[in-house]
This record gives sequence, structure tokens and C-alpha cells, in this order.
Amino acid sequence: MQEADILKALANDRRLRILDWLKDPVANFPPQVDGDLAEDGVCALFIADKLGITQPTLSEHMRVLVQAGLVRRKRIRQWTFYRRDEERLAEIRKVLARIL
Repeated sequence: MQEADILKALANDRRLRILDWLKDPVANFPPQVDGDLAEDGVCALFIADKLGITQPTLSEHMRVLVQAGLVRRKRIRQWTFYRRDEERLAEIRKVLARIL
């Protein structure tokens, strides 16, 4: 994990909103047919819809978040689900404290 990747991921309002929503997916997203919101994560389509952006735009935001280690990606059937990586977020908090 590179500090620059982390800072890039956190420097975008939409990505910060996504991270906040994923903190409590059950409260922020409707029930899903496939995948459990808490265990598997939130379907990318729900996130894109809530942000009011296209799927390709969301894919770029999520690529940045995954690369920074802030979220994990999981495939179920043809869908991609995302959830926060709380262990990595704890490590990232330490890295940010060190560099700031």
C-alpha cells in the first residue's frame, strides 16, 4: 500500500461518501437478491445508483479504493460487490498518523 494511493483515494468526495455508506451497508442500501449486504458487500449497481453516476464511472472510483486497500471486491455470479476492509483501514489510520 502506497501512501500516495491512500491519499488519492481519500481526496475525492464521492469516494469518501462511498466509504461512509459502506460503514453501515444495511442502513444505507436496500436488500439484495444476491449477496448479503454485511457479509458480501454492496452490489456496484446500488452504489452507482445512489451516487447518480454510470457504472463505468463507479468502476473507476472503486478501482482507486481497492488499489488503496480501503475496500474489498467480491464477485457473485455476474455482479461485483464491495465492502470496507476494516483491518486494512486500521493499518491505514496508523500510516496516516505517521505521515501527518
